[in-house]
Amino acid sequence: MDLQSIASVLRDSFQTKGVTPVDLREKKLELLKALIVRREADIMASLKADLGKSSFETYTTEIGFILEEISYTIKHLTAWTKIKKVKTPIALFPGTSRIHPEPYGVVLIISPWNYPFQLCLSPFIAAIAAGNKIVLKPSEFAPHTSSVIKNIIEEIFQSDDVVVVEGGLEETQALLTQRFDYIFFTGSTAVGKVMMKAAAEYLTPVTLELGGKSPCLIEQSANLDIAAKRIVWGKFLNAGQTCVAPDYVLVPRSLESELIERMRYHLKSFYGEDVRTSTDYPRIVNHKHFDRLKKLIIEDKIAVGGENNREENFIAPTILKGVAWSDGIMEEEIFGPILPLIPYDSLDEAINSILKYPKPLAFYVFSEVPQKQKDIIARVPFGGGCINDTVVHLANPNLPFGGVGTSGIGSYHGQKSFDTFTHYKSVYRQGSLVDIPLRYPPYNAKKLSVVRFFLR
Repeated sequence: MDLQSIASVLRDSFQTKGVTPVDLREKKLELLKALIVRREADIMASLKADLGKSSFETYTTEIGFILEEISYTIKHLTAWTKIKKVKTPIALFPGTSRIHPEPYGVVLIISPWNYPFQLCLSPFIAAIAAGNKIVLKPSEFAPHTSSVIKNIIEEIFQSDDVVVVEGGLEETQALLTQRFDYIFFTGSTAVGKVMMKAAAEYLTPVTLELGGKSPCLIEQSANLDIAAKRIVWGKFLNAGQTCVAPDYVLVPRSLESELIERMRYHLKSFYGEDVRTSTDYPRIVNHKHFDRLKKLIIEDKIAVGGENNREENFIAPTILKGVAWSDGIMEEEIFGPILPLIPYDSLDEAINSILKYPKPLAFYVFSEVPQKQKDIIARVPFGGGCINDTVVHLANPNLPFGGVGTSGIGSYHGQKSFDTFTHYKSVYRQGSLVDIPLRYPPYNAKKLSVVRFFLR
């Protein structure tokens, strides 16, 4: 298929074949689930090659996540796709009102490299469930996973229903010159701006899943051992290459040293004495990102870690102590295994410092005082987050996932994913047997008084 005309070909197919019946959508999703199970070894091998991921991490954050998403979608799809009757005000008597879910049409999904299987197929599942035709663009920075995805999709879906486009910048730019009915992009804020500009050409609606500096705030009452354990788990999962990973930690000055020691202990319990030899610790995706991350490490502030090897794209879990807001590492999202600790003297000081940054994608609070938890959550705007944990809010399909401001536009997961790729068409149905003359000219005081009675 010609890269320059993919959207047009799929649009012709959408108009010719009509909307895919719900039972066929369910069947395709069941086939997808079964094929993912059969190809599990290939998927694991591809993620090991691209990011050095362990089998456990690959299954829990990529394969298992997607299998659960498919199951959840199949279970609820019939209910989601039903035409829903809603109340009609008495002023519109005797008509009825209904909402008709319908697919947007032809959608473009562009996915990132950090969770290349999960973040490609998660929105794809929803777009299929909603009945759309899809152009799927996996990341070129995870080529082994991209190839497996392409093989899986092409085994199940016809080329006039789904097209997988591999390649890099040139292919993405070619796609963005075309008119789509919806664009779903996951990636950096900088590239998100490019996507939005391209979408503006055709007034195409978008979902932008971006990132930013997601803070973690430790309040004085926190269970410090639990906080240390869950923060380093969430931060160094996928070697820190997670959009919702804690980007920095605000800790009471009096607790910083103890927090460091507890983090050191848990890192050792996770990955052993030599992290480099651990089969559970991934690698940085490529040399470009390795070089960027290495420049962010402040040598004289290293409290834990700092070891690295460019040949292997290895950077050990690194904790920086006594970091200041003016340090260079605080100027951009880290997106790697470097964790700055910023000591604070008062809770107000800490919160006000967070508020000086753009609204983050995620926010994590560690506190044992319920009122403190409520107050902090109320004061800080963010996409989603946890109290006394990190990252795991993504695993609940009943919690919409998405950013706010520069960290993203729109959200998905669970029914919200279906909603994202669905236009809800409103239809008012009026009968012909009764035709109330009130709305027709000529108007008079009596008609106005009747209208005033109903519309108030």
